Amino acid sequence: MIDGYWNHCYQPQEHESSSRLYIFLTRLQSNSNPRLVSSFTFFSSMAACLGSLSEMHSISTVLEEVDQEKEIVRPDTTDSNPISPASTSTSTSTSVMVMRHKVERIFPVYARGGLSPRSDSVVNSGSVVGDSIWDAVRVEAKLEAENEPILSSFLYASILSHDCLERALGFIIANRLQNNTLLETQLMDIFCDVMVQNRGIHRAIRLDLQAFKDRDPSCLSYCSALLYLKGYHSLQTHRVAHALWNQGRKVLALALQSRVSEVFGVDIHPAAKIGEGILLDHGTGLVIGETAVIGDRVSLMQGVTLGGSGKETGDRHPKVGQGVLIGASVTVLGNIKIGDGAMIASGSLVLKDVPQHSMAAGIPAKVIGYVEEQVPSLTMKHDASKDFFEHVAVGSDGRSNGSYSI
Repeated sequence: MIDGYWNHCYQPQEHESSSRLYIFLTRLQSNSNPRLVSSFTFFSSMAACLGSLSEMHSISTVLEEVDQEKEIVRPDTTDSNPISPASTSTSTSTSVMVMRHKVERIFPVYARGGLSPRSDSVVNSGSVVGDSIWDAVRVEAKLEAENEPILSSFLYASILSHDCLERALGFIIANRLQNNTLLETQLMDIFCDVMVQNRGIHRAIRLDLQAFKDRDPSCLSYCSALLYLKGYHSLQTHRVAHALWNQGRKVLALALQSRVSEVFGVDIHPAAKIGEGILLDHGTGLVIGETAVIGDRVSLMQGVTLGGSGKETGDRHPKVGQGVLIGASVTVLGNIKIGDGAMIASGSLVLKDVPQHSMAAGIPAKVIGYVEEQVPSLTMKHDASKDFFEHVAVGSDGRSNGSYSI
């Protein structure tokens, strides 16, 4: 009976809320044997949908607490003071509200999806009026759920049960970064608290999502970038870690950096400053140092290192201007400047400043010409054809060999 009850309550269907979990637990509390509720077999059957078995004990604790609180609010049942329908209704309502609060506290995603909106300003601030990107994500998720039913539960839990992009993103990243000591629910609370309250992050996560969709030809949709691309997940985790770092919560910020490095192979110091509309294509092997600064609309390929050049302290990492395109496996060392609109060819080692709108290549890197595009990071053109070299062969100083030392 329990298996059938659970299957009925959990299977996601369009226009039905995730508050079914709350309904299921409430009915289970009212109608089931208490021993069944706390049994290992029952929790094992729920583990696939609710999390690790270590978290299941919390449900049993909640149900036991509700039992105790129901005893407190239950009126005297003696013949001299019979229970009236009104008092029964009041008792039931109180128990339901207690249960709702406790389940929401343990399962903030599955339990909240279809409940009445909370009135506190923090939660309400997470919903952006006229959010076209979030609307597009939801439409895409619904279509993907219809086309691939096996993913319907995953898409519902990750996207369709949430009321804003911030909460969906927090849930997705928390699921990817959680381990035995950093629990998913703890991580989700951290991510949502920071992203919902930080207006700068509101804007950045959307511009970044647009960048992935526009510049990565393998990105099928907003939804696929949000769900699957570790470059996007790494970048948004850094934004949260950077906010925590600025709040003085440096140990937690460093813990997130370490976890991202372990899971995604991307190492970004939480103190690094990164602009909006950023593409971390693939992301694997990316390293960004503590005092690095990256401008808006920059595209970084896999294996890029923005590092220091020694053991000196202080401001020691590169400063990357707006609209810069940095190819795969580029290493930029020291407190040097990459000018706006510059392009660095794959595999280059950059040790000196690169002028604006120039193309640098080699070990060590040299300027080999100037790019036509004002923002090469948007076109993502890494190649330099014969026509390109003929066009840039004559530099601004009149030399015709097309090669300039940086």
